[in-house]
Amino acid sequence: MSFFCGLPLLECVYCLGCARWVWKKFLYTAGKESENWGLADAGEFEPIPRICRYILAVYEEDLRNPLWAPPGGYGLNPDWVILRKNDKETQENVSPYMIYLDHDNADIVVAIRGLNVAKESDYKVLLDNKLGQTKFNGGYVHNGLLKAAQWVLDAECEVFREVIERYPSYTLTFAGHSLGAGVVTLLTILVIQNREKFGNIERKRIRCFAIAPARCISLNLALRYADVINSVVLQDDFLPRTTMALEVVYNLPCILCLMCVKDTCTLEDKMLKDPRRLYAPGRLYHIIVRKPFRIGKAPPIVRTAVPVDGRFEHIVLSCNLISDHSIIWIERESQNALDLMMERQRIMEIPPQQRMERQASLAKEHSEEYKAALQRAMALDVPLVYLPGSYGTFHEIEEGDDSSKLQK
Repeated sequence: MSFFCGLPLLECVYCLGCARWVWKKFLYTAGKESENWGLADAGEFEPIPRICRYILAVYEEDLRNPLWAPPGGYGLNPDWVILRKNDKETQENVSPYMIYLDHDNADIVVAIRGLNVAKESDYKVLLDNKLGQTKFNGGYVHNGLLKAAQWVLDAECEVFREVIERYPSYTLTFAGHSLGAGVVTLLTILVIQNREKFGNIERKRIRCFAIAPARCISLNLALRYADVINSVVLQDDFLPRTTMALEVVYNLPCILCLMCVKDTCTLEDKMLKDPRRLYAPGRLYHIIVRKPFRIGKAPPIVRTAVPVDGRFEHIVLSCNLISDHSIIWIERESQNALDLMMERQRIMEIPPQQRMERQASLAKEHSEEYKAALQRAMALDVPLVYLPGSYGTFHEIEEGDDSSKLQK
C-alpha cells in the first residue's frame, strides 16, 4: 500500500497518456487512417502520375530544354501548351500555371505549381486564412485560395470557353500541388458554379486532381464535390493533416506539437460538428510506401475512399512528413504504384470487353460510395450537408447538374 501511495500519481497518468499518444502516432505512420479503405483500380489511378509530371513541367523555364525532368520526361508536347504565366504575369496573385491540350488523352489540363519558398506572395496567399473568414457555396473555404482561384477564373475565362467549345469531347482537368492544389480545388467549384459561361459543359467532363493539398474546404463541400475532386496524399504528408490556421504554423512552428496533442485528444464527434473546420477535398487516394517496424520501403499500394470521419485528422510522428509532401516523390511513387497495378492486370490477362465492364462497374461503385458518404454525414449530423435529392438525383449530377443551387 505504501508503495502505491509513494508513486507520483499525476506524473504516472501524464506518462501513460503521452505513451498512448506516441503509440497512436506511430501507428498512423503505417497508413492507419486508410487501412479499411478499398484498393484503387489501375483505370482510375492512371491519370495521376501523368498529372504530377504536368505540374512539374510548370516549374521549367523552357520545356524544350528541361532541367528537372524525371527519367521518362514530362510526356508532353511543348507545341500543345497554349498558355503559360509566370509570377510577373500573374501579378503574384497566384502561383505560375499553364494550360495544356493533351490530345493523346483528349484532355484540357490547367496545371498550377506549388508554393515557392522564396516568394513572399505565395505565403500571403497561403496564410490568408482566418478561421471561418469566408463562407462560400453553403460551406466554408480558405480565403486566400478562393481569391487566387477567382483571379485565375477572371483572367482565363475567355480562354477556357474558347478551348472547351473547340474541343467539345475533351475533359477539363484542373491539377495542382500544395498551394496550387488548394487553388484548383476552389477553381473547380467556381467553374461548376458558372458552367453557363463555358457552353454549359457537363459536370461529368470536369475533374480535379489536388496533389498534397492544404485543407481548404469544409466537410460538407469536401463530400459534395467528391464526384469531381480527387486528393492524392503520399503516406505521412503533413499539409493535408494540418488542421490549425496556417499562419500560426509558419510563424510559430513549435505550436505544431501542442496542436498535434490537442487534435489527438479531441473527440471525433466534436470535429465533425464544427462547420468551419477545413478538410482535404473530395475523394482521397492514399499512397502507402512504408510499413511499421520494417526497414526500407514496401511495394506501394493505393487505397481510396470518400470518408466522412478519419479524413487525415492527425499529424503523424514521422521523419518523412516533409519529404512525403514533395511533388517529385509523389510522382515517382504514384508511377511505381501504377506499374504494379498494371503488372497485375497483365498477369490476369483481362480481355478488353471485361476491362470496359470493369470501368462501368467502377463508376457505379464510386457513385454508390459517394451517396453513402453523404448519407453517413447526415446520420452523423455534419453541419450543412445535403443529400442530392435537395438539388437533383445522382443521375442528374452525372449528367451535369449544378450543385450551386444549394443555398449559400
